Amino acid sequence: MTHPTDADCVFCKIVAGKLPCFKLLEDGATIAFMDINPVNPGHALAVAKGHWPTVDAIPADVLADVARTAQRVAKAAVKALAPEGVNLVQANGAAAGQSVPHLHIHVMPRRRGDNVSLNWTPVPGDMKDIEAVADKLKAAL
Repeated sequence: MTHPTDADCVFCKIVAGKLPCFKLLEDGATIAFMDINPVNPGHALAVAKGHWPTVDAIPADVLADVARTAQRVAKAAVKALAPEGVNLVQANGAAAGQSVPHLHIHVMPRRRGDNVSLNWTPVPGDMKDIEAVADKLKAAL
């Protein structure tokens, strides 16, 4: 199966076998490997084999494949590492924290007090503002 690639992309290089990784699993559309900058032990990445930078660019069926791979890795982390929780994180664009512009999902085992900055404190929003944004989103759907 051929996939779009970017010769300068680190994940494309891993997919092509040009850079090493600690591979966990691989199928026709995805690959999962350990993050070499882990927030916690077991931090892994589920990556599309094709080069699509963000969620709005990737075909829906490939996104589903990446989600299935992330779930498989998360189940393995729960079984092997017994974390207190697991985050699945998929960022799009630098403002969202995406450092590699190639669609991927972080699988992050979590423990209380691990000091991973990811959570926020819920603050009630203005219902009129929320409704106005919902109307814009529905119009775009």
